[in-house]
Amino acid sequence: MMRTRRQIKNPQAESAGYRRRAWAGFAIAALLLCVLGARFVYLQVVEYEQFHIRSEANRIKPRPIVPARGLIYDRNGRLLADNVPAYRLEVIPEQVKDVDALLADLGQVLPLSEDEIADFRAAFRVKRGFHPVPLKLRLTEAQVAAFAVQRYRFPGVDVAPYLNRRYPYGDLFAHVIGYVGRIDTRDLETLDATRYSGATHIGKSGIERFYESRLHGDVGFEQVEINAEGRDLRVLDRIPAHSGEHLILSIDVDLQRAMVDAFEGQHGAAVAVDPRTGEVLGMVSLPSYDPNPFVNGIGRQAYADLLNAPPRPLFNRVLQGNYEPGSTIKPFVGLAGLELGLRKPGDTTFSSGAFRLPGQQREYRDWRRGGHGNVDLREAIAQSVNTYFYKLAVDLGIDRLTEYTGKFGFGEKTGIDLPGETVGVLPTREWKRRERGQVWYPGETVIAGIGQGFWVVTPLQLAQATATLAAGGRKHRLHLLRATQAGFDSPQVPEPMPPEGPPLVSNPANLAAVIEGMVAVMHGPTGSARAAAEGVDYLIAGKTGTAQRVGRTSDAQIDINTLAFDLRYRALFIAFAPADAPRIAVMVVVESGASGSKTAAPVARRILDAWLGKNPA
Repeated sequence: MMRTRRQIKNPQAESAGYRRRAWAGFAIAALLLCVLGARFVYLQVVEYEQFHIRSEANRIKPRPIVPARGLIYDRNGRLLADNVPAYRLEVIPEQVKDVDALLADLGQVLPLSEDEIADFRAAFRVKRGFHPVPLKLRLTEAQVAAFAVQRYRFPGVDVAPYLNRRYPYGDLFAHVIGYVGRIDTRDLETLDATRYSGATHIGKSGIERFYESRLHGDVGFEQVEINAEGRDLRVLDRIPAHSGEHLILSIDVDLQRAMVDAFEGQHGAAVAVDPRTGEVLGMVSLPSYDPNPFVNGIGRQAYADLLNAPPRPLFNRVLQGNYEPGSTIKPFVGLAGLELGLRKPGDTTFSSGAFRLPGQQREYRDWRRGGHGNVDLREAIAQSVNTYFYKLAVDLGIDRLTEYTGKFGFGEKTGIDLPGETVGVLPTREWKRRERGQVWYPGETVIAGIGQGFWVVTPLQLAQATATLAAGGRKHRLHLLRATQAGFDSPQVPEPMPPEGPPLVSNPANLAAVIEGMVAVMHGPTGSARAAAEGVDYLIAGKTGTAQRVGRTSDAQIDINTLAFDLRYRALFIAFAPADAPRIAVMVVVESGASGSKTAAPVARRILDAWLGKNPA
């Protein structure tokens, strides 16, 4: 049996090997410590500023302070646009990892409509990370409480207080004040991102849109320290917001309500102006709508119903309604004849019931069968004699006729402080050549003399022109803003706007002759609207107008009651009073009426009574 050989240990060799391994390990550890130390130095010294900023950004949240929107008042201090406290649910994009999951979970806590989700997604895509995006507005107290219980589940989501716009008078001022609405993607493309930080609403129409820059105010900011869960701990710094300016309008609530009531449910428009200043005292477009649902986003179906309703309540007839002026243009044509020396007040024209151009067989009828006989300017206006103005228009020619009447503002914007105003049509040779590619025909001059043919005016233009007559030929720009007020300071009332240029009438006697005819319309024995002036204790200067929407095929008179409602005449009326010292000028159009004298003049009479009864001389 062989004896196993025993291995003899070498302590010295083992010790040397251990020392080698220990030194190698120490060297590696030392090298790693040096690398780690170098990295610490790099991060703490070289990159200190960058990481300090990041750390502070994680600890401190910049939060915009949205300014309170300026309030809007009528001329007597009654509130037309108010701010009321409310709560909204908002989301900070940078703290949300999965939007779909968030919306699904939130939907189990609070009801979220399809419109709210769609609006949120659209805003979420374009908002900067730390700016909150509103998800649900006007939370009820029960909804606030329900979310508060589940708040821990939704980092980056919170309930925030805000001021919600409210219109106390509802549909009474919808076409004047307009409304604010949620900021959408189109707004974000043009807005100043800093000035609108944290803002959710912007003026969409009316005064709210036109004076948006003054109503919005200046945003403030605060630095808020937060914990790891994103909850506020304390405010470190604060730059206060500055509220928007309060606006005081020239509109009068009582007159506005009286104007609506005067229509007695009919569709149309009316404008009341102080001819001495150009201040708009009342302005209605009927039917109207309630702007309050638009503030936080009206439902798509509800909006479609309003948009497609046959009476078109969203359509602002005062700014954008295009109407043939009809016989309301006659005082201006008559004044053109006097001012340009083609007529004297006593010159007469014979009305046989039909007018013909030399060498033509076509007849241009008067409204009275058999005519009116010999009439001067006064009776031509009082009885609205077409033949007088047919002949005068031919003598003037279309160039002189439109050049003079254009001075009163026809064919151009009035410049009122509202967005969306249209210009109508001042019928000229150049306009027809440009728009129709056709030459001007003599017969078109004939009917232009009575406000037909290519003539198109807006209620604002007729109101401004009427106010210019009332002001002795001095034209004022129509405006709604009367004064401004910053915070609780006293109102800043500007100086009255001066007339735009020199008087449009060179001889006051000519204007007096035209006004005499307009007074005879209301108070003369042959006046076309004398029934509307019965019992009045002040002088009214007025003029009727009727724009037919169907033509006659024979001499037989059309029975208005046999026409479909949407084919009935457009009834117009212009007036100012008291005629000897005017304090109000009015324009009325009723869209489906009988005539200017029967339908529109009574509406104007009620408006005049409401204002002059409240503001006696």
